[in-house]
Amino acid sequence: MFFVDSHCHLNFPDYQAEQNKIIEDAEKLGIKRFLSVGTKLEELPDLIALTRRYDHVFASVGVHPEYATEQGDNFLFIRENINKAAKDPKIIAIGEAGLDYHYGTKETREAQKELFRLQLKAAKQTGLPIIIHSREAEEDTISLLQEETSSDLRGVLHCFSSHRELAQVGLDIGFYVSASGIITFKSAEELRDIFKDIPMDRLLIETDAPFLAPVPFRGRRNEPAFMIKTAEVLADLKKVSTDQLRDQTTQNFFTLFSKAA
Repeated sequence: MFFVDSHCHLNFPDYQAEQNKIIEDAEKLGIKRFLSVGTKLEELPDLIALTRRYDHVFASVGVHPEYATEQGDNFLFIRENINKAAKDPKIIAIGEAGLDYHYGTKETREAQKELFRLQLKAAKQTGLPIIIHSREAEEDTISLLQEETSSDLRGVLHCFSSHRELAQVGLDIGFYVSASGIITFKSAEELRDIFKDIPMDRLLIETDAPFLAPVPFRGRRNEPAFMIKTAEVLADLKKVSTDQLRDQTTQNFFTLFSKAA
C-alpha cells in the first residue's frame, strides 16, 4: 500500500523548475498518488497536461473563493467549463471551492457564496466529489452545505482548521475531513483534539503544498514528501501505526475519489 497526497498544487510556479524531483522525492517515501487541485479555470490546461505526463497524478477543476470577484458576472461560463472539464478521465473532483472571509468585503462575500453554490450544484450534476475550502466562514459554509445537501453530494473539508461544529456537520452529511501540516503546529492543540474524534473511515491526509509545511519544515516551501511528518502526528493522535493510517486514508481516498480507482 502507498500514501496519497489528497490535496496539493503541483502545477504552481513554485515547482516548475523541479517538478520531477518533487514527485520522485515523495515516491521514495511511499507517497505514490497525488491530487493536484485547481484554483481557477486558467490553470486547467496546465493541470490536464500535468496529468498526461504522470499517470499517478490526478486533478480537479474549480474556482477558489479568492477569485470570486475577478469572475464578475461570468458564472455561466464557469459552470459550462467545469461541466466540460469534468468529463476528462483525469479530472476527479470539483474545487477547490468554498468561502474565505479572511480578506474582503460584504460584496466579495456575496460573490463567494454565489460561486460556492454554483460549484456545489456542479458537483451534484457531474457526480464528482467537491473539495471545500473554508476560512473564517464557518457559519455560511454550514448554511450552504445544509442548503445543498442531497444524496448526490459528496466531498471533503480540505485542510481542516475550523471549529468542531463544521467538522460534525460535514460528517453528518457524509463528507470526509482532511488533515494538513497544521496539526503539527504547537498552537493547534484544539485542532488535534478534533481530529482525535474524526472516524478513521472519514479521514484524509494532505499537504496543501506549497503551503503549510509541517513541523519541522515549517516556514519552508511545502512538498508532498513532507506529508510523512503529518502522518506520524496523525497516527499518534489516532493511536494507530503509521502503516494503519496509510492504508485507511488511501482506501478512503479511492472511496471518495472513485474515478481515480
